[in-house]
Amino acid sequence: MSTPSPEPDRDCPRCPRLVALRTQLRAEQPEWWNAPVPMLGDPDAPIAIVGLAPGRTGANRTGRAFTGDDSGLLLLTVLEKLGLAEAGEPKGVQILNAVRCLPPENRPTPAEIHACRPFLMGQLRAPIVVALGEIAHQSTVKALGGKLPKARFTHGAEHRLPKGQTVLDSYHVSRYNQNIGRLTEPMLTAVFARAIALRDT
Repeated sequence: MSTPSPEPDRDCPRCPRLVALRTQLRAEQPEWWNAPVPMLGDPDAPIAIVGLAPGRTGANRTGRAFTGDDSGLLLLTVLEKLGLAEAGEPKGVQILNAVRCLPPENRPTPAEIHACRPFLMGQLRAPIVVALGEIAHQSTVKALGGKLPKARFTHGAEHRLPKGQTVLDSYHVSRYNQNIGRLTEPMLTAVFARAIALRDT
């Protein structure tokens, strides 16, 4: 599937279920972004971060990836601590989502993930990619030409793909994962510290 633009149109029609939710939220919350969320940061950065999809009251509200909710707060805290963000802005990283529109209950279908992958493929050029969660991992590996049986998702795992990129896995920064202790700030910091080490090698 090809796309004429690196970003989906504000009224992208590819996924009927996501279009229906977007239409509903535009009526309920007309002041929100309520549209596909574009890449944030430097498109030529050496480190990319791939998440799942916009959060309802986070990026779907603000129009900025990982901005406006608890997921974004943890990510930004770690990025700022490691010099990868400053004053709330990414620094030397690009931030994308596998799915650009808000899915119901934060669960995109396989067809929706597939429909949005051309946008990920068109922008994901960084040699080092941090994938936040299994869906982001799977879509990233496929976008970069890798094979999932050879690149299984595990927190802290490191995958070298055929064209030379390295994908680092982390549990997603969701509030749920934080609440149950599946992902802690030190765990996330360790993943990004490894990304920086690879960048500087």
